[in-house]
Amino acid sequence: MPAASGGANAPILLAFSGGLDTSFCVPWLAETYGRPVVTVTVDTGGIDSPAADRLAERSRALGAAAHHLVDARCEYFERVLRWLLAGNVRRGGLYPLCVGAERSIQAQAVARMARQLGTGTVAHGCTAAGNDQVRFEVALRTLAPGLEILAPVRDRAFKRPEQLAFLEARGLPVPPHGAAYSTNRGLWGVTIGGRETLDSSASIPESAWVLSPDALTKPREPRRLTLGFARGLPVALDGEALEPVALIERLEAAAAPFGIGRGIHLGDTIIGTKGRVAFEAPAAWLLIEAHRELEKLVLTARQQRIKEQVAVAYGDLVHEGQNLDPVCRDIEALLASSQARVTGTVTVLLRPGCVFVEGVESPHSLMKASRGVYGEAAGEWTAEDARGFSKMVSLPGVFWTRAGSEGPSQ
Repeated sequence: MPAASGGANAPILLAFSGGLDTSFCVPWLAETYGRPVVTVTVDTGGIDSPAADRLAERSRALGAAAHHLVDARCEYFERVLRWLLAGNVRRGGLYPLCVGAERSIQAQAVARMARQLGTGTVAHGCTAAGNDQVRFEVALRTLAPGLEILAPVRDRAFKRPEQLAFLEARGLPVPPHGAAYSTNRGLWGVTIGGRETLDSSASIPESAWVLSPDALTKPREPRRLTLGFARGLPVALDGEALEPVALIERLEAAAAPFGIGRGIHLGDTIIGTKGRVAFEAPAAWLLIEAHRELEKLVLTARQQRIKEQVAVAYGDLVHEGQNLDPVCRDIEALLASSQARVTGTVTVLLRPGCVFVEGVESPHSLMKASRGVYGEAAGEWTAEDARGFSKMVSLPGVFWTRAGSEGPSQ
């Protein structure tokens, strides 16, 4: 029998999503190590009361000695999502990191729970082919280097049909959808993986979308929303003050039926391969679109340019599970400074598959700060100033042309 740390009776703490991989891990770990298995689900969004009850019931039915649910939604927003929003982060110009960004927060909650239970062994259900194995283990090893980490699906190379057969042979519950599609859900959205995402040629079927099935085939009437921001943080929806987590959840419910934030992301994985995943991120997509337009009104061109550069680096670090690296705190300090004047309201119009920003207002508007009107009237400058400015701006081109001319200087 394989050895595991924490004492003969110390439990193995399993990060539990209720999907096929972690469902398989509960009985397999108990049988293989002869120790109790305790499951912990870290809620970073998408788990309502009925879903929480189903997870607890499934854990018990699979043979877990105990189950814990940790609400980490506010922690997730404060420590990760607020910075992804501040940076308008969309990996590859498309994917809002709607799932994966929370893994570091989940790993930290698992490490805390392991200390509370007095165990030195934790487990997860990640495969050898994905990003999550890296994200979980980087955070776990950084926070608690002495923990033993078990990853049966990865280390024993179990395939999904084998896991299904294992559960069925023991009369244990099989998760919904079986092996057809793998879904992950969080506060920032949903990812969906299936046979169509294993190559680059096709989309998933309409029935596989989790938040927005038939959003485009059965369109609804347009809807207008007003979002309020204070120092870069979302604080109000249609004039009603809300905490960020509640606002995001309500916004998801409003935007999902329109198919807002749907996409299929093709990009580079942490381990170096190309990967593809379908996603639905209605709240993230809406907030980033609105926040970006508000920033255009209140930030200078140089602020926007520099912030975009560091935001790309920050998104890469979060994607790789490196949230605990101290450079992230340095980038967050710059992002926090950039948000000092990002206060105002943004009006958006939702149509099937589309969000249109109708207007932006802010007490810190740089547009209103000028006495000039673009294309219409000069403000703090004269026509003579404008003529001289145009002449000066053209000088590099003049010099280039002159230096390459074969004739005499003009």
